[in-house]
Amino acid sequence: MCGIAGYSLSTSSSVERTLAAQALLAGIAERGADATGYAYRGFGSQVTIAKQRTGASELLDLLSIPAAASEVLVHVRDYTKGHPTVEANNHPIRHGSVVGIHNGIVENDDDLFDAHGWQREHPAMTVDSEAIFALAEERRSDAAAFQELRGAMAAAWMDERDEGAMHVARGVGRPLWVGHRAGEVYFASTRHALQLVERTLRVTLRKQEIAEGRLLRLRDGRIEKQLKFQPDRTYHEQHALPSVRAPHEGESCIARLAAIAAAA
Repeated sequence: MCGIAGYSLSTSSSVERTLAAQALLAGIAERGADATGYAYRGFGSQVTIAKQRTGASELLDLLSIPAAASEVLVHVRDYTKGHPTVEANNHPIRHGSVVGIHNGIVENDDDLFDAHGWQREHPAMTVDSEAIFALAEERRSDAAAFQELRGAMAAAWMDERDEGAMHVARGVGRPLWVGHRAGEVYFASTRHALQLVERTLRVTLRKQEIAEGRLLRLRDGRIEKQLKFQPDRTYHEQHALPSVRAPHEGESCIARLAAIAAAA
C-alpha cells in the first residue's frame, strides 16, 4: 500500500511551494517506507525527479521545490512488485515522456508490454506501475486507455509533451481525494493528508473523494476537465494490505512538519 499526493497551482499563487509539498509528504508518510520521492515542473515542459530508498522522515527536510514550480508529485512506497534496490522501480517513475506515481497493483503489466511491443524504460525495471505510464504515453492520456488495466489504481502523472497539464486518475481498489480553492488543486490518498495541508498552509479546501473510473486533467491550479472510463470491476485483491504500513514515519513527519511550519 503506497501513498500518492501532489498539487497544481496557478503561476500567480502565493503558496510556499516547498512547504505545501512537505505537508503532503507528511500526510502520506504512514503508507510506506521502502522508498520515497517527488517530481516537479515549473516553466517549460521538463520534469525533475528526486527519490531515495528511505522513509519520508529522511526526505522531509531535504525536499525542495523551486518557487517557479506549478506542478508537483509526491510518493511513498510500500512495494509489491519491483524491488526497491533497483532505483528505476521507485516512484516517481519515468516511461518516455511521462513521469508518474501509483498506488495499487497492475496484474497484467507484463501482458500489456508484450501486446503493445513496449520496452521497459530501464532494462532492470520490473515494477508493474510502469504499464500505466506506458499507456499514458502511447495514448496521450486518453481515459479509455486505462480500461486495459487489470488491478487496483490511484495514479497521477505529467507528460513532457503537454506543458502545464497534470493528470490524476482513480480506477478501483485504492482511495484518492482532491481538495481545491481558487488557483490551487491538491490531491492525496487520504482526506487526512488534505486536512494537514489546510492546517499547515492555513487555508480551507473544498474536499471530495474522486469517484472510481475518473480521470481529472489539472491545469494552472484548476480542474480543467473530468473524464470517465470503465475500470475492470471484476478485480478483487486476494491479500489486501493495511493502509497504514509505517506509523512511525507518519508520526515523525507530522511532528517535524509542525516545527518547519512554525519557523516558516
